This record gives sequence, C-alpha cells and structure tokens, in this order.
Amino acid sequence: MMEWFSALELFAKFYWAIALIGSLFFLFIIITTFMGADGGEDIDDINAEAGIEFQFITFKNLVGFFTIFGWSGIACLDAGLSKPVTVIISFISGLLMMTIMAAMFHYMKKLTSSGTLDYKNAINAVGEVYLTIGANRSKIGKVSVNIQGSLRELDALTDCKTALKYGTVITVLDVTSNGILIVDTHKTT
Repeated sequence: MMEWFSALELFAKFYWAIALIGSLFFLFIIITTFMGADGGEDIDDINAEAGIEFQFITFKNLVGFFTIFGWSGIACLDAGLSKPVTVIISFISGLLMMTIMAAMFHYMKKLTSSGTLDYKNAINAVGEVYLTIGANRSKIGKVSVNIQGSLRELDALTDCKTALKYGTVITVLDVTSNGILIVDTHKTT
C-alpha cells in the first residue's frame, strides 16, 4: 500500500489524502448520527441561534465538500484529465455537494416544530363559544378555535354589548399580552 502511495505524483497524493481524510470524517459523522450523538450538531446549532436560516458553511458541509472534492479529483485524474480541469471539476463538485447538504439540512430543520402555541396565530381565526363570554369584558369565557393545526379551548373576552352564549360563531380580533383572546361575533361576507 505504501509503495503504491509513494509511487504517485504529488498532485495525486494531495487528492488521495483529502479524499481519505474527508471520508474518515464523513464516516465518523454518519456513525455518530446513527448512534444518536450527532457529531457536529452543536457547532451547527450555534449558527442557527444567531438567526441565520440557510447555513452554507458548517462543519458537516465542509466535510462533504472535502470528501467529494477529493474523490471527484481522483476520478478526473484516473480519466486522464489535465490538472486545471481536475481542480475546476473537483471544486465545482465540492461546492455542489455543500449546496445540496445545506439545502437538505435547511429543509429538514423546517420539518421540525417546537409545539409552542403562538397566540398571535389565532388572529382572524373563526371559532365557537364553548363557555359564555360576558358582555363588555365583564366575564372571561372559553372559545374553541383551530390554531396551528389543532383545535384549542382558550380564554376569551368580548367588547360586544351582549354576552356571547354557547355555540355562537366568533372571530378572533386580537390577543392580550397574557394570552386572552378578544373576540366578536363572526360576520359572513
């Protein structure tokens, strides 16, 4: 094995070294991900908390770049392509791999949901009174309203002159700072 490696010219050794080192890191990331340790995610999460939605330069993407850069360079050398063409093709292949991985991780993160209810998403939602709501914000009642894909029973107040009884169809107008919905009777157009 060492005889074969020492017989290579410096340019080919460079690509083989990058391909092998990149592949070792890639295998480490794959193994730790399947074991649940997810190597490198802490580094990526730090970038995510900074507010950058689409992360192009992360540890995982760089490992992908160098792995594909090395192997595509080796394939170009084996095909007999010139050194400048090999460098260009391997660099473009590495960038393409980084782009694919960045897009893949970006869209996978979008699939996750925190499950935290954001009351502002209830504004303009149509629901139904569950427990009578007192007129002029005199008594908190409850409404059933569909928010973020699930039916919720939430506290509500109204500015209407009359109480809103059970079964009344309502529209959410606003949300107070402590999460109480301000509702009114639903007006069909």
